[in-house]
Amino acid sequence: MTATHTMLDALTLRVGHEGDVAHVIASVMRFCNEHAHDGVFAAHVATAASELANNLWMHTPDGGEIRLHWLDSGKRRGVELRADDRGPGIPDLALAMTEGYSTGGGMGCGLPGVERLMDDFDIRSEPGSGTHVLAHKWLRRR
Repeated sequence: MTATHTMLDALTLRVGHEGDVAHVIASVMRFCNEHAHDGVFAAHVATAASELANNLWMHTPDGGEIRLHWLDSGKRRGVELRADDRGPGIPDLALAMTEGYSTGGGMGCGLPGVERLMDDFDIRSEPGSGTHVLAHKWLRRR
């Protein structure tokens, strides 16, 4: 009997504590490699997802979700990466997007790094209502 494997076009990962970050990295790498067969593409998306997952467990009391959707219009292929939480929100988005600014004692590369790694990036946050990040990474034509 041969085992079958179904490739998923969407993936949802719950992040509530530090140990979930490694699972996010491995799952995102696998998801991207299955669809794109491009290690650099997968590494960029997994790195962005790891930064967002770190923020979910570090800055929200209840964590949040990382979601991936594979996008294929025939002309363009890539991944949509979402991170959503119902945490305290970010009081000053402009400051949070400043390279080197950190509220968690890190290097301050997280959100600016996600923006650099991905092709499209949007963040919305309202104090008391949570933060929502939407980003896309597109495969380059060879």
